[in-house]
Amino acid sequence: MAIRAVLWDVDDTIFDYARADRVGMSAHLTAEGLVDGFASVDQALRRWRELTDLHWRRFEREGGDFQDQRRERVRDFLGSPGLTTAEADDWFGRYVAHYEAAWELFPDALPVLDLLARDYRHAVLSNSSIHAQEPKLRALGVRDRFEAVVCAAELGVAKPAPEAFRAACTALGLPPEQVAYVGDQPDIDARGATEAGLLGVWLDRAGTGGRPELRRITDLHQLPGVLRGDTRFGAPSTFG
Repeated sequence: MAIRAVLWDVDDTIFDYARADRVGMSAHLTAEGLVDGFASVDQALRRWRELTDLHWRRFEREGGDFQDQRRERVRDFLGSPGLTTAEADDWFGRYVAHYEAAWELFPDALPVLDLLARDYRHAVLSNSSIHAQEPKLRALGVRDRFEAVVCAAELGVAKPAPEAFRAACTALGLPPEQVAYVGDQPDIDARGATEAGLLGVWLDRAGTGGRPELRRITDLHQLPGVLRGDTRFGAPSTFG
């Protein structure tokens, strides 16, 4: 059955989250006078990313309040378990200001969205919150490209659970077999989508490879060939 729509991951797929996080957190640590508490800015960034992953995984497993996982991340990072809700929110808000100043789409995102606009419908499925992704997509100038923005925090279920992918398909009014999903994580995105009945596509920007069972591209310009069902126009073989 032909693909009629593309579901998109946002962070590190169309939006260069890693760069924005690195630039924003570096500026924030410097402004907060926290750089001396680590051997280097890179070490501080690694710790922040470890805690981001830790608390997000807990949120996926246990649910709860989206803001609370942010507050706990801040408390752990600062080593201040007694930090009040207001203090944690203020600290995170100051970080967000630096982070947002560094927001950028990947260079291939807009050209490919333009190229696919006539032939495919588009929506977002993100393991985040609508309160985080809606403003981001608007600020990046692409919110109007997507019919729907579906996020885990509001769904109550996150990728790679099949229910998350199927809920996004329902938002489009299409069966999973008519929908492709594009994301940067091989298991959470591509494998999860495939197991839910979609065409899962792993965007392997780093050229990591090593997952022959997955449909893999290394640049969004290779996506149209995958959606058409061939790889003659630049998409790497799925066996790589």
